[in-house]
Amino acid sequence: KSLPDLLREYNLPPGLFPQNITCYEFDDATAKLVVHLPAACELSFKDSSVIRYSTRVKAIVAKGKLNGIEGMKTKFLVWVKVSNVAVEGYKSDKVWFTAAGVKKSRPRIQYDTPQAAVRVQEF
Repeated sequence: KSLPDLLREYNLPPGLFPQNITCYEFDDATAKLVVHLPAACELSFKDSSVIRYSTRVKAIVAKGKLNGIEGMKTKFLVWVKVSNVAVEGYKSDKVWFTAAGVKKSRPRIQYDTPQAAVRVQEF
């Protein structure tokens, strides 16, 4: 199955990752997800938020959550490492990003469709 389909099964927006991933690995027993990208890249969203991805992003998947994330950053004022992403319930219209101990919501609709990422020099 595709990565967007896997994310939907866990009530996560399918556009949390770029459409141009190389591949992904998912271990059903441990719920460990590893997403491989061809290069460090970033996505810009209509709400002016930006997410930057390393060539490998790891996380533990749970219903409505990506926990223990490695390889993902967002820009609040400066680039900070994203540690968790959460959706509170099936009808929630917000995605919560936790980065540097700060929890911030963004509109879920921004992450409904995977987009092409732009290559960056460094993660």
